[in-house]
Amino acid sequence: MTPVVHVVDDDPGFRDSLRSLLESDGLTVETYADAGEFLGRYLPERPGCLLLDVRMPGMSGLQLQEELQKRRIQVPLVFITAHGDVAMAVAAVRRGALDFIEKPFDVEALIGLIRDALEKDKETRKESQLRTSFGARIASLSARELEVLDRVVKGKRNRIIAEDLGVTEKTVEFHRKRIMGKLQVKNVVELVNLVVQHRLIGRPGR
Repeated sequence: MTPVVHVVDDDPGFRDSLRSLLESDGLTVETYADAGEFLGRYLPERPGCLLLDVRMPGMSGLQLQEELQKRRIQVPLVFITAHGDVAMAVAAVRRGALDFIEKPFDVEALIGLIRDALEKDKETRKESQLRTSFGARIASLSARELEVLDRVVKGKRNRIIAEDLGVTEKTVEFHRKRIMGKLQVKNVVELVNLVVQHRLIGRPGR
């Protein structure tokens, strides 16, 4: 799916000129007159980034940022600001915006920020897909397998795990093989790294 640069600004002349500028660089652009129009048309499943004016009638750029956070929409934001609004833009960055650029802006700098934002969105979506995939694999584990997994990740040997759970070592070995098969890992090192990476269980030894 082609990424979209969403431009929200109440100045129609600025929107049109910015669209032409970005499209001439090979980017796909959608424009919106205000925050409400953007919220009504935006599709979170479509990759892209948001280029947003700080000051707009009605819902401001900062208020739109807050609304997106409430809705748990993680589209990367780049704010466009006039010189007098720099402090507001800095506050927006502290709340999670990727960056901001002042008017009149350097074209190459703006294009660079947009490319960075699109790459950030790509990475975020990839990580989300991996988490979803891992969550499905974890959900396939039985209660006993989760108990074994917890102890394996904490570095316990089969004999100790067997004593903890009141089963034989062969039973523990059986569960370990099933766990690694379901989680699609080849060895314990991969298993531990995967689980710790997704923060399912604490780090080894804890």
